[in-house]
Amino acid sequence: MRWEVLLSNKASKQVKKLPESVRSVFVALAREMEEYGPYRANWKNYGKLKGSEAFFHCHLTSGRPTYVACWEIKDKKIRMLEVYYVGTHENAPY
Repeated sequence: MRWEVLLSNKASKQVKKLPESVRSVFVALAREMEEYGPYRANWKNYGKLKGSEAFFHCHLTSGRPTYVACWEIKDKKIRMLEVYYVGTHENAPY
């Protein structure tokens, strides 16, 4: 069963502002999360956030600026997660 990947309103606006190369990397991450779930240890700097079991992030690019994505597992039973931030590392909410 596939995971449902939602974008918060804020993240949806942020994705539109990303450079095309970074946007395509994010789309690849979102598709991978739909297929295999939110635990993406194969992505650079993947890890838990906020000391919680439900918040995660990974780096989409390296160098300057570094772009990151942050997401939260909303419901494990119905397999739903929400991406709440996509943007530069400097402005990330962690």
